This record gives sequence, C-alpha cells and structure tokens, in this order.
Amino acid sequence: MMHSTIRMPARRLLSTALVSCLMLAAAPNVMAQSANASLRGQVAGAQAGSEVTATNVATGTVRRGTVRADGTYSLMGLDPGTYDVVANGQTQKVTVTVASTSTLNFSEAAASGGGSTAATNLDTVNVVAPTLLQEVRTSEVGKTVSLQQIQTTPQVSRNFLEFADAVPGLIFTRDAKGNTSLRGGATNADGTNVYIDGVGQKSYVKGGGVAGQSGSAGNPFPQLAIGEYKVISGNYKAEYGQVSSAAVTAATKSGTNEFKGEAFYRYTDEDMRAKTPAERQAGQDKMVSAEKEYGFALGGPIIQDKAHFFVTYEAKRFDLPVTIAPDGAVTSAASLLPAAGAAGLGPASQPFQQDLIFGKVDFEPTDNDRIELTFQDRDETQSQFSGQTSPEAGREVVNTDRRYALRWNHSGERYYNEMMVTHEDSFNNPTPLTLANGITYTAPDGTEDRTVVKIGGASALDSQVKGQKGWSIEDNLTLDGIQWAGDHTIKMGVKYKAIDLYASDAAQINPTFTYSLGDPDFPDSIPYKAQFVKPVTGVSGVSGEVRSKSKQYGVFIQDDWQVNDHLQLNIGLRWDYEKTPAYLDFVTPQQVVDAIYSQDPRAPAGQTFADSLALGGLDISDYISNGHNRKAFKDAWQPRLGFSYDINADEQHVIHGGAGRSYDRDLFDNLQLETTKLALPQPTIYFRNPATGTCINGQAACYDWNPNLLNGIENLQALVGSTSNAGLEVDLLNNKLKAPYSDQFSLGMSNQIGDWLTDATIARTLSYDGFAFTLGNRYPTGQFFDDPRLCGGTEPGLSQAWSCNVPGFGSLIIGQQGIKTRATQVLLSAQKPFTKESGWGTSIAYTWTTARHNRDINEKYAFDRGLIGDYPTIRSNGAPRHRLVVTGSYAGFWGITFGGKITLATPTAVNDWYPIPQDSGFTLPTPQAAVPNANGKFLLGGKIFGYRSVDLQATKTFKMPGDTELYARLDIINVFNFDNFSNYNYIKSNGKLQASYNETGDIIGTPRQIKAEVGFRF
Repeated sequence: MMHSTIRMPARRLLSTALVSCLMLAAAPNVMAQSANASLRGQVAGAQAGSEVTATNVATGTVRRGTVRADGTYSLMGLDPGTYDVVANGQTQKVTVTVASTSTLNFSEAAASGGGSTAATNLDTVNVVAPTLLQEVRTSEVGKTVSLQQIQTTPQVSRNFLEFADAVPGLIFTRDAKGNTSLRGGATNADGTNVYIDGVGQKSYVKGGGVAGQSGSAGNPFPQLAIGEYKVISGNYKAEYGQVSSAAVTAATKSGTNEFKGEAFYRYTDEDMRAKTPAERQAGQDKMVSAEKEYGFALGGPIIQDKAHFFVTYEAKRFDLPVTIAPDGAVTSAASLLPAAGAAGLGPASQPFQQDLIFGKVDFEPTDNDRIELTFQDRDETQSQFSGQTSPEAGREVVNTDRRYALRWNHSGERYYNEMMVTHEDSFNNPTPLTLANGITYTAPDGTEDRTVVKIGGASALDSQVKGQKGWSIEDNLTLDGIQWAGDHTIKMGVKYKAIDLYASDAAQINPTFTYSLGDPDFPDSIPYKAQFVKPVTGVSGVSGEVRSKSKQYGVFIQDDWQVNDHLQLNIGLRWDYEKTPAYLDFVTPQQVVDAIYSQDPRAPAGQTFADSLALGGLDISDYISNGHNRKAFKDAWQPRLGFSYDINADEQHVIHGGAGRSYDRDLFDNLQLETTKLALPQPTIYFRNPATGTCINGQAACYDWNPNLLNGIENLQALVGSTSNAGLEVDLLNNKLKAPYSDQFSLGMSNQIGDWLTDATIARTLSYDGFAFTLGNRYPTGQFFDDPRLCGGTEPGLSQAWSCNVPGFGSLIIGQQGIKTRATQVLLSAQKPFTKESGWGTSIAYTWTTARHNRDINEKYAFDRGLIGDYPTIRSNGAPRHRLVVTGSYAGFWGITFGGKITLATPTAVNDWYPIPQDSGFTLPTPQAAVPNANGKFLLGGKIFGYRSVDLQATKTFKMPGDTELYARLDIINVFNFDNFSNYNYIKSNGKLQASYNETGDIIGTPRQIKAEVGFRF
C-alpha cells in the first residue's frame, strides 16, 4: 500500500501540536528524557511505501518504517545497540548511541568502500564490524560516553558518572571522605540531573543533584547496569526538566537472546597506597584503610526474541582515610589544645558500605510494542567526619533509595509513544555516633572565630530524617514525517508527579560547648558559649517534623526542523509548575508577628522592630505569611532554541549554536526550616568571663558559668527559662519565591576528520535566583553593621546585628533569592573512538573558564551582608581557569588492554572575607576571592597546576573453553603520587586576601593507589 508523507500548512501544524498536547494531558508525565535513538536517512531508488527494518542483533527486536515519496525514512524508539538495517534489498550492520539522531543513507548502486561517517552512505556489501553512527547534526553541547570507555578508562570510584569528567565543562570529584559529585560549568552539583532510561533521579529535598548523593561515597546506580550515556553541558532540548547545569541521560543494559553474565571483585588497602600528607607529617604508619567492591550481572531470554531479563548487584565495603585538621586561618592554635582536643586531630579512618540492585524484564508482544518493568534499590551506611570534626564527633548516615518503573513504548507508522508509571522512596537519616556533650575549640581570626577541632558528641542538628516518596505518570508522543518548508519531527509531553517531601531537622540531644584558644579577653578553662535545642513555648502552627504533599506539573513541545540538507533548527518550549503546601500554606505564628510589630526595646519609643528593619531596607511584610498570600511560581516558561548548519551537507563540518532558559527548583531542605527551626530552635548563649564579668565580643545573651550545665541539656534549657523563647531563632521565607534558573548561550563547530570527531564551542551561562539565608536583624538605626553597644553589647566595635533580636525571641533569619553566577567557557574536544581495526581510541577535553558570582557555590548561609543583593561579585570558586582531561585505550601485546587518563587543572579560586579598615577604626568583613599559588608542574614549564593526576590500567583477558573468559585488571591511580590539596591557609594583609594550600590537610582524590580486580564473563 502506498503511504503519503504528511504535509501541513503552518497554521494547521501549530494547531495540531497544541491539540496533541491537550489530549496528552489525560495521561500526564514525570520529567523524562528518552534514552532511545532515532535513525533517519535516504534510500536511493526505493519506491514510496517500501519497508525499512532494523533488527537488534542481540535481542531480536524489530522496528519498521516506510520510505516516503521523497525517498526518506525514519526509525524511532531504537534502544542503543547494534542493528541489521534492511532497505531496498540492502543490509547493513550499524551501531546507534544513546539519546541520538543519526543519519544512514542507502545508495542505489552497489559500490564498495567509503569511510565511516555519521552521514553514512551504504551499499549492499555486508561487513563484519558494525559501523558506529555518531550524532553530528545537533545543537546540544555534549558528548557520549561509550561502554568501551567505561570498561577501559582507569577509575577510582566505580561511579559511572566519573567518566563524565572527560567531557568539556564537567568536573567529577572525589573528596578525602570518598564523597563524589558531578558539577557543570561554575555551579554546584544541585543544578545537575541524571536520567536513567529517561527518568530523572532528581533530589527534591537535599542537595547533590541526584537523590542520595549529597555527602555520599556511594554510587547512584550500579555501573554493571549502564550500557552507555550522554552528557549534555548546555543547550539541551525542551524535554529536559528540573536541570540548570549538566544533564546526563543513561541507557541501561537489557537481557539478550543468549544467557550472558559477569562477576568481579576489586580490592585495595593501605599496603597498596602511598601515605597521605597528614600521615607523612605525623611521621606514623598509615591508617588502616581498605576498599572492597564486588558484584555480578546476569541476563538472558525468557522467550526468544520476545522477552528478556537482566539483573545486577554491586557492593562497596570501604574504610577511607581522612584527615582532621584545624581551619586554615588558625592552624597555629592547635598547639594550645588540651590533650583530648589534640587527640582528635590527625589521620582517621571512615567506614562505608553500600548495596545496589537493579533488575529489568522486557516483553515485546508485537513489533510495535515494548513493555519494560524495572526495579532499583540502594542501601548504604556511612560514618561521616572530616575537616575539623573528629571521629567521635561524627555522625552515621543511613541512605536508602528504592524505585520502580513500568514502561510501555508503542510505535506507529508516523509516530512513537512512550508511557511510564514510576514510584520512588528515597530517605537520608543521619544520627550522632556519640551521645554526649559536644566540645568545640575555636581560635579568634579578626572578628570571626574559626574552628580548630570538634570532639565529643555531634550536634543536635546531626539527628535528622529527610526524604521523598511518591509516584508519577508520564506520556511523550513523537510525530514524524511532517512536511512544511522542510521535514519536522515534533515531540511533546505532559507530566504529573505526586511526591511527599519529608524533613525532621534536629533532636533534643548533645548540647555543644565552645572554648576559645588564645583569646586574650577570655580564659580557655571555661566555655564562652553553648548551643542546644530548646522546644519553643506557646507558639502555634510549628512542628519539629514537616511533611508536604507536593505536586509537580509540566508540559513541553519541541520541533526538530530539517529545513534543508544544510540547516536544522531545534525549537522548543517547556513549562513547569510545582505546588509545595508546606511553603504555600504556612502561617507565620501570631506570637512571632506580634513580636515583630512590637516596640523595638533598643529603639526610641514608638519605633517597632519592623520599623527598624524598614530603616535598613527590609520590608518584613514580604516575609510574613497568612496562609493565603503565597502563590506557586507559574512563570517557568523555558524557550529552547538551537541550530546546526552542515556546511557541505555531508556531516563533516557543522556549525551549531543555541540559546535557552532552564528552570530548576527550590530544595525542600531550605523551605522546611520555616516550620521546623522555630519548633526546635538551637539557641546560643554566652558565658561571662569571671575576671571581667563580660561575655566574649560584648554579647548580650550573657550568663554566669556553672559546671553543672555540663550535666544535661535540661540544665541549659532551664537556664534560659522553660517558658521563655528568648534566643530562639525565627526563620522566615520570602512570600514570592521563584525557582532558580539559568540562561544558556553557545556557538561552536563540530568536524569529522577521518575517524576523529572534534568540537570547539564558546558557552555562556547566566544563573539567577539562587537561594540563600541572610541575617534579618538590624540595629535601631537600620544598619546591618554598627556599634554592638546599641543592642546591649558591652564593648565598642563594628559588627553584624547579631544581638538585635526579635523581641522575646532570637535572631531573625530570612530566606531569599539572589545568588548570581556568570560563567564563560571555551570547550574544546577531540575524540577518536576505539575500533578493533585500529586498536586504539582516545578523547581530549579542554575547558577554559572565567566565572564570577556573589556567593560561594557551596554556601546557603550568607551573614556578611544584610541582603544577598548587597554582596559584591567576586571570582567564582566553582571551576579552575584551565582544565585538561585526556583519556585513551590501546589493545596491546599478549592480549592486554591498556588504558590511561591524565587530568591537569590550574588552582581553583577560594572565597573568604577580608577585614577592610573603616574610618571608625574598626574593620568590615568583605568577601574576596584568592587563587592559591600553584604547587605542581607537569612535564614542561614551571609550577602552574593545582591538580595533577595520571592514572593507568591494564587488563589481561584469558579465553576459556566455550564463551567464558577470565580477566585480571590493575588500576594505578595517581601514578606519580601528586598531592592535590583541598584545605587552605589564609593570609589577610595589605588589603588583599591571599591563600596557600595546607600541605598537611586533606587531598582531592587519593594518594598513589593500586586497585586489583579479577572477574569473569560468559
């Protein structure tokens, strides 16, 4: 039967797209990005209506399409993998990659030869090795990470996201505690999102981008289950939601028509690594440390060509070495510590264990339908301590994440539909390792106290439960073969997600007492302050636990418009909407409102506390909620525009670019504090110097010290009064919170030169409306900085209004938006895929970054200025100026496969403050940035690097009878044992902040380390 190509005028095309979106609203969706591939091209000499088939050589899956009147065809919904594609009597074996659209043309004549390019012209000659089709005509800025790269690149973590480190603009780090993170541009990890088989793994409560990754040494997903993935650093299409930085879309493995399996065991310990800098400095033996990783994968047929299964399990058992060291500004104060405090410093070992499970069953009842059921489970326990926190003052974190997904994909003659229902249950539960008083030793640094070490019990804030639980349904529809001024492929989708967000922020345990070392105005024999939990009294509408039944909605439409053989336009629009009742329906307690509008006890008669705030430019009515004056943000419209221009219409030289807006979301961890902080606040009280009768720095909340206060939290609570709320913090959020977003712009050029694919791109990212908490207190003059005696202090000075509390309560902390980041990057890459014929492959990624922001990317509290908008713009600590990552693999002698990775980066700036002298004779802490002096060189030149690492691996495979093979592998991480320091010393002189590396502190990554692995495959 002859099928005609769909042709529509512009008005009908737009109407059809809008109606389709409305129809899809009956089957809404979650934020999803398809991991499937598409194949399109021209079949020369074929009759219109003739069939094109693609058969997956591993599973037997068949996808069918027809040739249109103009000789073109398209196949949608292909799982990444190798296919036998048949058209017009010709057959060719090709490999398509994740989330890609590739071109495959069939020539009319049966001529031989031709190199392998993305716009591949194929004849009737069958070849043994499949042709890898690389996506070239795309406006997205990114790169695909293949299974071959995953298997051959040296690796420290077995976190599959580690290989994204070789993509320009991306930074994967493992800190001294083993915690891993992936960042894009000059932002933190919160802006990233990872899509597993199209489903976002976003964390809605805590940071880290991916659920469960905040402060975790674990992997978000078993690496054995990953087939390949695509990393997009910018200019993503409209189908990507809840992301303002990097997007990663991964395709999982499936069972095939053959039973296949593998297992591995990986090990390292202290005898297989060099000493850390702290261990060398201490002159002692290495701390006991060990890393064990093991797992298996198994897949095969249930019904030949119709149904398959795949299951995998991976485990981690770590003891990680860390270093406990003083803050870099007060390292010399360590000599003043008592024996118990000194014992808390130095190297330590941090235990961690994780279990990961993933399972998949797929069923294809027809050539047009595919049904998948997947399950993933993450269960981990980690002891956390580092920095200035000793092991006994650490906490144990239980982290769980469990997800299910049921998917139905259906393909028609000119459309492809994806429907999926999901469920998730993800929780993070830290508890103190020790139930006892916490002891913190600090030392003065100008107007600020810096921590030397923490011992005893962890803070009451280290007892928390935070998580998300809920379900979603989605449906995405792709229409193909629409012709109007070119060819259009239109994809549209809607979404709905019902997710319960939960937070419990503290417990009535472990008060913390702080001692000052080397302070001439206060003895170190008694604490100068204490912090503890005290339930609020007589205040309604607050709770120590909060649960919010949130709803998320969204819709997108995108048009991939092939205008002609040269020009492709990508035009998309996305809209997201979220309702979080815990924020929207919150009612500011009347007792707090009355206190704010009562007489300011430090001000002239008739001047209320609200009046004092107004004098300082803070309209407190913007932060008081009556339960009806907050509206969910509804302006998250996100246009996404891109283009690619193929100069010669052969996919050899393609100019690409784009501009777009992308909204993320406000973390519930911030929104919930308005409710929980007031219910279980942590007041801070100060103790008098017995010799002078005054408190440190002239603090007003001043009490006489009594040793009995060490004997139970109830004694501290009684000290401030069981019916008093004095000193209890009040957290209020702005009534018009928006969602953080970024505007992204890019212009670049991709080239295929033989087997090489190169790209040069300039990217500009402007990020806005980042969330931060600031101090709302103001002096009666309205000033944020003034003489502390105006609010009950006893000594002159120039300091923040910490003692100018809400009458009858404590400090006012306000949540607002205003963090901004501006980054410009030059992204250069060159990649030659590994092939058996050549025996080698490599990738080169270089990133040049210049970035500025008005707040440290890792800080949500900003107490150096009254409003976040008052902060100066300084150099960002989000990315180094220069970064180079080179990876490679080589099929060497004796059947050994070698792999290598070189990472070089110049020092990353640090952000701190400098005391700027004022006319009053006092100093004003002012944020500044400093770049530590480079401490390393590599091959040629002088010391220009702040990070250097050379990693190598070698794998020997032994063929066994049948299809079984054994292998042995060695990874040598940081071969030359470079010290990549992560702690700093600060020097504040001559009006400028200066920084240097703390060469006895923690390092990024590991010292030189050997990892041994054995395994088998069948």
